[in-house]
Amino acid sequence: MKPKYRRILLKLSGEALAGDKKTGLDYDVITAFGKSIKKCVDAGVQVGIVVGGGNFWRGRSSGAMDRTRADHIGMLATAMNALAVADALENCGMEVRVQTAISMPQVAEPYIRNKAMRHFEKGRVVIFGCGTGNPFFSTDTAASLRAAEIEADIFFKGTMVDGVYDKDPHKYPDAVKFDTLSFADILSKNLAVMDSTAAAMCKDNNIPILVFDLARPDNIFDACMGKNIGTLVK
Repeated sequence: MKPKYRRILLKLSGEALAGDKKTGLDYDVITAFGKSIKKCVDAGVQVGIVVGGGNFWRGRSSGAMDRTRADHIGMLATAMNALAVADALENCGMEVRVQTAISMPQVAEPYIRNKAMRHFEKGRVVIFGCGTGNPFFSTDTAASLRAAEIEADIFFKGTMVDGVYDKDPHKYPDAVKFDTLSFADILSKNLAVMDSTAAAMCKDNNIPILVFDLARPDNIFDACMGKNIGTLVK
């Protein structure tokens, strides 16, 4: 079976990497993601990954710290996650490179777009850490930026729910799930999919977003193959 997409950008939230622990890293969960990603790579899909950092740090929510410093700590949290995901993916049999938007040459490559493209051509998975390298920008915005830069066919946003709802399905049993949405819906209805900067960047660059549940890791592979899961924003 031929995959639907040639190159994808997958966003893995920090919470997803923590599994049921809610904080830190659950290596078994990350390995399960790795096995699904390996099937994508074996099918010929080029995979870029942006990782969040919420399993280690949510400094901005406290309001007690300078926002710029809090965001810098968050970027370092994503670097730790990027290394952990790289290790799990390598153990699943993939070639992986970590690139960070903050220079740390002893740990990872600096983010260089042309170098990332070369890695894709060689069949390597590229993990992008440290967000955009700037405070005040979320890792969702970093993911939309990298998706545009690497010319991804689609932005996969793995979450803890099976798509986009009109309200929080964990709180409201009558919440209604959307199969498809437009970017105008996301921006006008204030749906909690991602921040408006990230949504606007995908809209401006004609990059569709597929929001799906990571509780079933094989959803990553199924999404690559074009199966009808989650919510498609286009």
